[in-house]
Amino acid sequence: MTTQRDLYLHEEILLLALRDEQGTIAPGTMYQYAIGGAVLAELLLSKRISVEDTKKKLVNVVDTEPVGEPLIDECLEKIGCAKRRASLQTWVSRIAGFKNLKHRVAQRLCHKGILRADEDKILLLFTRRIYPEVDPAPERRLIERLRRAIFTETMDVEPRTVVLVSLANSANLLRVVFDKKKLKNCKKRIEQIVNGEIAGKATKEAIEAMQAAVMVACIMPAVMTTIMTTTATR
Repeated sequence: MTTQRDLYLHEEILLLALRDEQGTIAPGTMYQYAIGGAVLAELLLSKRISVEDTKKKLVNVVDTEPVGEPLIDECLEKIGCAKRRASLQTWVSRIAGFKNLKHRVAQRLCHKGILRADEDKILLLFTRRIYPEVDPAPERRLIERLRRAIFTETMDVEPRTVVLVSLANSANLLRVVFDKKKLKNCKKRIEQIVNGEIAGKATKEAIEAMQAAVMVACIMPAVMTTIMTTTATR
């Protein structure tokens, strides 16, 4: 059985983004950028990188030891080998643009027995890879964790959940699993979580990980505007 802690933040993001039976991404989400923010958050929480306390929020590698997860370790190496240091926001975008990002994360979830790799056809012509859910228990625990953080008055929200709420909120993923009206009623509570007001005893790394999540929120409006503009001119 896969436990909740067996999952990394970017794997949790993809679970939220995928429609369980169809194995396809729910429309209207910006999951790639949430995955980018999640990977950076993991590096911050594991104390592999740090963020300069300046306006540019430049990222520095402080420990090159691999975490043991392929995507996270690849990102750590890329950050360390970059000719120029870049900001959190830049690295969120770069990771979001990795080739086959969704499939790489999904394959790891398949290996853990949570998803199944499959194929279907679009218009009977084009084949695409899909990832239906075969073990719903990990996602149920994940959603319950989010539900407790968002829809109760608890002040005991652990740092990883704070980061996850921040990422899921900024990538439009919360509406995939929760009722939109209920989310609207809890808008203030979500803002408090995202702002770190309900983070309990958050460490410096956890606070910086939250900042990585906020970077995702900064990117979203610009990305959505670009997509809408491109679509309108076609």
